[in-house]
Amino acid sequence: MANRLSVIATRTGDDGTTGLGDGSRIPKDAPRIAALGDVDELNSVIGVLLAESLPPEVSVDLMAIQHDLFDMGAELCIPGHTAVTEIQVARLDARLAHYNATLTPLREFILPGGTRAAAQAHVARTVCRRAERAVVALAGVESVNPPVRQYLNRLSDLMFVLARHINNAVGTPDVFWMSPNARKAT
Repeated sequence: MANRLSVIATRTGDDGTTGLGDGSRIPKDAPRIAALGDVDELNSVIGVLLAESLPPEVSVDLMAIQHDLFDMGAELCIPGHTAVTEIQVARLDARLAHYNATLTPLREFILPGGTRAAAQAHVARTVCRRAERAVVALAGVESVNPPVRQYLNRLSDLMFVLARHINNAVGTPDVFWMSPNARKAT
């Protein structure tokens, strides 16, 4: 591994193409590269969230998610390669149920906010939705392993619930959306 990334600037992408893990080259604006880039950005946004003060179990879960997203990037980088499994999707389902069980039911829409960490979780949620849209677009032109799309769909839901959980853990209430009429009254 020490020599694997010894040269970072190869200049091979100067022509507007990039190399895939199978050695082929495709345009940098290809749907596969858009999906790969959005998943990479999502992983980075989760890294920013991990720099916040978080409940320990949230940090552990986010680290596992980062590894899953790296696996997903490998899968997207190598056409035909499978790295994301239904087991990983099921793990997200279980964590979603775990965190959601600690929260009061929502009766109103909430706005991104509360604590900085919760706001970062909402940013991760929105980037996750974009990555999901990019994977769906890729699936419109190439075969995509279904658990990739399922994982991103569950992860965006989990990020929403984690934002609420993070606020709840420090006693910060959800930020509720107010209708235009209610805003006029305040």
